[in-house]
Amino acid sequence: MIYIFLIIGFILLIKGADFFVEGTASIARKFNVPSMIIGLTIVAMGTSAPEAAVSITSSLAGQNDISVANVVGSNFFNILIVLGVSSILATLPVQKNTIKKDTPLLIVSCILLLLFSFNSNISRIEGISFIICFTYFLVITIKSAKDADNEFVTEAATTAEGEAALQMIKDMPIFKTILLSTVGIIGIIWGGDMVVDSATKIATTLGMSENLIGLTIVAVGTSLPEFVTSVVATKKGETEIAIGNIIGSNIFNILLILGLASTITPLTISMFSLIDIIFMTIITILLYLFMKKNNSLIKLHGCIFILIYIGYMTYTIMR
Repeated sequence: MIYIFLIIGFILLIKGADFFVEGTASIARKFNVPSMIIGLTIVAMGTSAPEAAVSITSSLAGQNDISVANVVGSNFFNILIVLGVSSILATLPVQKNTIKKDTPLLIVSCILLLLFSFNSNISRIEGISFIICFTYFLVITIKSAKDADNEFVTEAATTAEGEAALQMIKDMPIFKTILLSTVGIIGIIWGGDMVVDSATKIATTLGMSENLIGLTIVAVGTSLPEFVTSVVATKKGETEIAIGNIIGSNIFNILLILGLASTITPLTISMFSLIDIIFMTIITILLYLFMKKNNSLIKLHGCIFILIYIGYMTYTIMR
């Protein structure tokens, strides 16, 4: 039953995020909010809603290892598996803006998290500083998109996939949009609670640490929206979506989700979590080097990423 509840929790998280995005984006459309702004805010945050729900729920429950491991595990799953698989399916060209601005910002976010973690604690003040950085990131991204004459939603904010989602938003009655948004929020909250509760019980039953559960089952489960979006986009030839989706999602995960979680309840960082954060920082830098060298991610990079993921997961399970 615990495993069934875990699966139900993931379904509620993912479908809840879908409903929330569709409902709130439709409401925003009714109030003539530009598609660009909807994409940079509602849709972008919606794709990170599963990670947010799990990390914040874990933080409130005092299960810091799951809270941190979920974000860190999702980030390196996004790079090593999502981009790894996508770049094996097709060469992923990288825009100059991604190399010059977006990926360096992700690296800075990783380093900032690493510096905060060295004292084994992320305080409320540090959490607030994350949120301030995220707000700045969002403002400059919106400004950057406006400067581009609104031709395309900037990939830095995880919202390249938002363009496709926005095209599918229908003109629904206001009652239906409010209902969808409400059901979505309930699904996200309820699903997050079920995932955290089930994962904790599984960890206890199998003698596994919360850190391991967070890095594997929970991280992979909450990254399913990004995985499906990027792989489908790549197969359809929309390769710029795959990279923009991941870079922005990882920035969201660190600055917004851990920022909110540590502002609500200061997070204790275990030695294992610190090692995982160091690993996440290293592979983010490796991603940047790969992109800068070829202005694209190729099949060789994808194979290297997947092998690194298998190796690190083997190490994680053995430790």
